[in-house]
Amino acid sequence: NFDDLDPLKLEPAVDLRMIGPGQPIPGDAALVILPGSKATIADMRAMVEQGWDIDLKAHVRRGGRVLGICAGFQMLGVSVADPDGLEGAPGSQDGLGLLDVETIITGDKSLKEVSGAAVAGGAKITGYEMHCGDTSGPDLVRPFLAIDGEDPDGAVSADGRIMGCYVHGLFASDPF
Repeated sequence: NFDDLDPLKLEPAVDLRMIGPGQPIPGDAALVILPGSKATIADMRAMVEQGWDIDLKAHVRRGGRVLGICAGFQMLGVSVADPDGLEGAPGSQDGLGLLDVETIITGDKSLKEVSGAAVAGGAKITGYEMHCGDTSGPDLVRPFLAIDGEDPDGAVSADGRIMGCYVHGLFASDPF
């Protein structure tokens, strides 16, 4: 789902960097974005193998911000479980623990266009949801987005620096 980041490439004030295997997450990043995935648990394991979990936690300790989109949102939580093996072998994986949420991958796939606004600041968004999974946990009491004016989507940490949601296409919405 790297097309989520394409609009940022066109913003003159944004220095968008795609971090590849063997590269550390830059210590001076203003925002780290975890994009979507079709293999959440496998990609979370790959993130740990690269040491990016350590880089992300150091980034947060230095006051940095993190945004997870879809599977990236799921990875920000405490754990991701795929008991039926819908994305790979059945199993579970510890998440980054940056949001107090847990996700269970389910066979019910959400696929719909959405519009709404960011809860903080009210910037209008349009996009789409395309995910399998049910996310629950205490940090959901602070949603990142309000879909159709009222339905909460995503979560924000208590300090407001860690955010996640299920909506793709956020950056194509100019106000956001």
